[in-house]
Amino acid sequence: MSLKQNATKKLAMILGSMARLVLRSRKPIVIGITGSVGKSSAKEAIALVVSKNYRVRFSPGNYNNEFGLPSAILGIKSPGRSIVRWLSACFHTILIVLRIESYPEVLILEMGIDHPGDMDYLTSIARPDIAVLTRIAESHLANFENLAHIAKEKGKLIAALPDDGIAVLNADDERAMRQADRTKAKIVSYGLSPGASLFADNIRVLQENGRTEGLSFKLNSGGKSIPVRLPAVVARHHLPAVLAAAAVAAALKMNLVDVAAALTEFRALPGRMTLLDGDAGIRIIDDTYNASRVSTEAALNTLRELIAPRKVVILGDMLEIGAGSNEAHRALRDAVIASGATVFVGVGQHMRFLADALHGTNFPEKSIHHYPDPLAARDRLAEHIRPGDLVLVKGSQGLRMEFIVERLLGEQGDAEKSALLCRQSVAWKRTPFIAPAEWQ
Repeated sequence: MSLKQNATKKLAMILGSMARLVLRSRKPIVIGITGSVGKSSAKEAIALVVSKNYRVRFSPGNYNNEFGLPSAILGIKSPGRSIVRWLSACFHTILIVLRIESYPEVLILEMGIDHPGDMDYLTSIARPDIAVLTRIAESHLANFENLAHIAKEKGKLIAALPDDGIAVLNADDERAMRQADRTKAKIVSYGLSPGASLFADNIRVLQENGRTEGLSFKLNSGGKSIPVRLPAVVARHHLPAVLAAAAVAAALKMNLVDVAAALTEFRALPGRMTLLDGDAGIRIIDDTYNASRVSTEAALNTLRELIAPRKVVILGDMLEIGAGSNEAHRALRDAVIASGATVFVGVGQHMRFLADALHGTNFPEKSIHHYPDPLAARDRLAEHIRPGDLVLVKGSQGLRMEFIVERLLGEQGDAEKSALLCRQSVAWKRTPFIAPAEWQ
């Protein structure tokens, strides 16, 4: 271990000790969340619902590792190597322990892993009272032998529960449900399976005046069925996050009718299939956070289900696919046609192959457009968009397709736009889109 690595490890241990001291002193309810998919969305949904009954703090951004987790517990920015920030953190800790400063009743903490043993360290800082396991998939597989080892590591959050704790598990994920064997805590499951403690059915796209107005479903628990409306959600893959929030609320003995009312405020994280209101009655599906072939096909399949006077698809390149990239872009042709869109705008050198593939099909020839970069496309939007259109915007993060969404939002204030869009930090705003010469 290098001197730098050793110093970093010691700083993390000091920060962890400060967090433990605060938890022992203030004894909040600790809700730990882990999973390969959907933990950030679940965290947001849980915080929204639980905050209706409790004073809540939740991990900001990706504060889910050996520095981020204790920083979230302390309610500070990660101090890094700044002496001033460390002094501030120490002073802040003293104020909390002495009860001079207020502290939340509930902590909602995202716990991420990159290597074997990570979860042991995180739970040694914050032992959960309620543990949420979303879905186990092949993320971070490079540092684990196989998916079973990832499940074993993430399942340590469930194993860390006290006997009187509560495990909240995704009933639609077999690997997540297997973790129930690792605890004596009460098990609460959620999902689309009727066998779950809380499950959703009667999932429908809401329509009003020929427009999509979100999703609705019935929340079923203990023989009761409660209608839930999600005005800002159009993608079904956001439902597990919402159901996880309802399951945590049930574990905290919150009234599910009140939970359903709170969930009407749920909005997906910026750039992740978020339904936005644009200028001149335009509806925007902002999926600009990133793009792969699988996620792009999923977005187009969602668009197919939705109702609108006219649908427009604006797709940026899917980067870092490697060999076969051009064919991967061409392969989206059928999904674009099936989506019901009648206008296509491709952005980037690889999307030219999809534009070419659409020619000669039943897609309107004069409505197939291509631009080399997002700024060129942004400046020609007025030629392709009409009032009342439903517009899907998606692309890899290097394309910075949020520039296009920002233009579609129209005259809204900068602060409001920043709250709605992804990559709005100072660092990102200083980062231009990847130049065509660098695209891969």
